[in-house]
Amino acid sequence: MATDEEIKREFERIGFSLVEEEEILKRCVTLCINYSLKPSELVSSWELYHLNRQSIDQTVKKDELDGFLLHLQNQQKEAIMKEESDLHIYSNRDVDMLLDGITEDTTDEVVTTPTNKSQRLHPDPFDSISRSKDYGYSTAKSAGHVTPFGRRVDKFKVKLSVGNVAAQAENGHNNDVENSEDDMIIKRVQTSQRCSLKVNGSGPEPGCRFMYDRTEDRFNAVENRIVRHADALVASGLYEEQVDPAVASQGSIFAVGMICCDGEGHLNDKSILLQSSAGRTSGQRVPLDLNRLNQFSIFPGQIVGIEGQNPSGHYLTASKLVDLVPLTVTTDVDLPPAKKQNLDPEVLTLADESREKSEVSFIVASGPFTTSDNLLFEPLNELLAYAKRKPPQLLVLLGPFVDSEHPEIKKGTVDATFDEIFQVEVLRKLQDYVEFMGSEVRVVLVPSIRDANHDFIFPQPRFDVHIPDLEHQLTSLSNPGTFEANQVKVGCCTVDVLKHLSGEEMSKNPSGVPIDRMSRLASHLLRQRSFYPLYPPPESLPYDSSLSPKALQISSIPDILLLPSDMRYFVKVLSLGEGEDAAKCVCVNPGRLAKGEGAGTFVELTYKGGPESMHASIISI
Repeated sequence: MATDEEIKREFERIGFSLVEEEEILKRCVTLCINYSLKPSELVSSWELYHLNRQSIDQTVKKDELDGFLLHLQNQQKEAIMKEESDLHIYSNRDVDMLLDGITEDTTDEVVTTPTNKSQRLHPDPFDSISRSKDYGYSTAKSAGHVTPFGRRVDKFKVKLSVGNVAAQAENGHNNDVENSEDDMIIKRVQTSQRCSLKVNGSGPEPGCRFMYDRTEDRFNAVENRIVRHADALVASGLYEEQVDPAVASQGSIFAVGMICCDGEGHLNDKSILLQSSAGRTSGQRVPLDLNRLNQFSIFPGQIVGIEGQNPSGHYLTASKLVDLVPLTVTTDVDLPPAKKQNLDPEVLTLADESREKSEVSFIVASGPFTTSDNLLFEPLNELLAYAKRKPPQLLVLLGPFVDSEHPEIKKGTVDATFDEIFQVEVLRKLQDYVEFMGSEVRVVLVPSIRDANHDFIFPQPRFDVHIPDLEHQLTSLSNPGTFEANQVKVGCCTVDVLKHLSGEEMSKNPSGVPIDRMSRLASHLLRQRSFYPLYPPPESLPYDSSLSPKALQISSIPDILLLPSDMRYFVKVLSLGEGEDAAKCVCVNPGRLAKGEGAGTFVELTYKGGPESMHASIISI
């Protein structure tokens, strides 16, 4: 059974203090008993709840526990629905169906959003009815019934606005969209000037062989990361040559290695290990003591430089921790010639400030693109209609598209292949959108490991999409991937790395200093120069270390970093370094376009020159 001491220790491990400690711990013990949770599981759930509320205060208060209780109840409900795929939890939708005399197994009527056809002056190319095949779900409209998504309120409401509002008004971007039926009349809008697009990176190619990595491949991947970081730290001239941290020394030493956990649980004060390079040192793991440091943030897989002492040879006591790789010339100069041809020469340096970046406008959305109660892809239809009214230069869509977690996909009740659903419900609609808007618009697709129609592997190859006459407008990226639009460099990764890091990070912060933990989590990727710095990865992530070893590397700091996550949406400006030489990056989590049976969010962003002239809006679909 969970005890007060265990729960308190878990909260302290992630840097939280308790207000009214006795009453909070007593209630937390009750929650552990009622929901069969371990102390670590309870605190992890609290951490997720705290991050989604975007609270800066690192305290646990009594009046917050009621909201946390609802969070736990929702988690339990979702867990039950996943375990019992045949279990149906009744909602208002079922009551409406009974009142209307509609049975659940109706096959002649569709549950969709009604529209006033008399107001449709132009045919809608994205109508979900016009399908070439029967996919096992109804395709005819119901005259008096709408989906929960169709009953949503606050359509296209701005949830969050960040950046230069004056620049937004100057560019003619107004996020106030009328929600009347007149919005269903699609009119051709004058689009912006066509933007340039260049795909960078060294991701795996479609059709590649995967899951053949060996233990040697995984060892080499870790070894290369340690060596690369050590070389960069020494080349900066700020640090001495690294020495073996496992060798006894009476004086101060500088060692470089990877943070590891001594066991299968989470990091704590007694389980921190530092693994050094096997090629340049002994490669042994030595216990690491960070108690002398006032502030740090670590996680398994993080490459750090440690200044400290190890007089006995058995314990390294740190006096300084360095987790930022110096901003020097990138190491991608050793790329194969075939890969180097696809890279802009300026990608190989950090000197992005010398180039003049043109303005570029984005709409960014992350899947799922259909609600959990049907496969009508209504959120995608609404997003494309919005993009018609306010066309961006670049529409960036991040997977999953055919979500393997969708109830209908998991049950296997859809009478169609996953590829057919992707072709008809996604690609055909995007093709119609591009043809309707003209040659000025571009669309970028990034897959997800949750895409049922794509390779379940990470790093992940791009979609093998070939549409005649539109290949210059529909572009597919690997996952993770980078591209440049009007010389604005964008990096993206659809794996929920923020959520993974939040569950493994251990931190210590000065008391009384507000901490933006979400910014800190996102900064780990840039400081480690990796799209996925966590190691070992969770069992749910199909990581292949032999597949394109350089695919996870961030060769230079991007202008925009797209990190879709189940956590709360945000737009933040990250800063690396100090003073005028600090590198800045706009980090965006657009949220999910569909959340259960309801609506989610997407991002509308305009970038020109730098973060100071950027404007971004989080908008509800």
